[in-house]
Amino acid sequence: MLEYQLKNKATGPATFNLALYGMRIVFMGTPEFAVASLDALKKAGFNIVGVITAPDKQAGRGMQLQQSAVKKYALEHDLNILQPEKLKNPDFLNELKNLHADLQVVVAFRMLPEVVWNMPTKGTINLHGSLLPQYRGAAPINWAVINGEKETGVTTFKLKHEIDTGDILLQQSFPIEENETAGDVHDKMKETGAQLLVATVKGIVEGTLTERSQTEAIERNSVIKHAPKIFTETCKIDFNKTVTEVYNLIRGLSPFPGAFTTLQGKTLKIFRCNKSTQTPDKGPSSYATDQKTFLHFYCTDGVIDVQELQLEGKKRMKVDEFLRGFRFE
Repeated sequence: MLEYQLKNKATGPATFNLALYGMRIVFMGTPEFAVASLDALKKAGFNIVGVITAPDKQAGRGMQLQQSAVKKYALEHDLNILQPEKLKNPDFLNELKNLHADLQVVVAFRMLPEVVWNMPTKGTINLHGSLLPQYRGAAPINWAVINGEKETGVTTFKLKHEIDTGDILLQQSFPIEENETAGDVHDKMKETGAQLLVATVKGIVEGTLTERSQTEAIERNSVIKHAPKIFTETCKIDFNKTVTEVYNLIRGLSPFPGAFTTLQGKTLKIFRCNKSTQTPDKGPSSYATDQKTFLHFYCTDGVIDVQELQLEGKKRMKVDEFLRGFRFE
């Protein structure tokens, strides 16, 4: 592998790997989750020749144009930015081709057409928030917590036609603690994923990675779980279920989009709670409160003790703050 020596007064001679850091990379991502990966690649010294992200969108009360988290980072670090409305647009495809990327890296971006993902000489890799083939789909973090998993992880893989089915490159697992929300897992995952991505890119250049078909992993597992998009109906709490199921649903949908029920005709989102398996003295969906310190909802076999919540039209707050200002009928 081509290398040469650099001299540094402080540290002495250092080896610079031309193949590793000369490789041209195009990064594709949009939300804050993807920023950690882009930052890790940049800090590792990789040559980011282009950043593809979503177009600016109107948002907020004033409907002002809002930039994606990835665009904001790219602007701060003087990276070349492309924001195509349509990924098959001939002008965009020509701009992408002119970047002469050796590798494309995708983190939390939209589905790519083959003409895009098949363009670089070394292909396109994706970072996915699960231990594939488990939890393929749009919401892997949410569903892992909703299903009460004790472990999850991140996977890097080569893109192919079917979503999340490409050959696995590297994986890294980590535990999901009993009281962690999807937001907590998200924050751990973005850092773990960023480091795994750096290791993956290095491995691709150095030729040290062995691609593994997901078919083999599927054959070893009796049950493959999926992670479809979260809809409003998914978020509605059914207190006729067990207290553990309700507890996991609330954790798995916090902070977004939020599990909800109703209280005196208004939507009430619950973001954090504790659970108790004490024998309930009221039927499912009933609630109890001292109107000062606690708000309990009853399930079939236990009690949900609300800690953080948000009533329709109000801000998110601690339960005691909420109770001080709410009048029960």
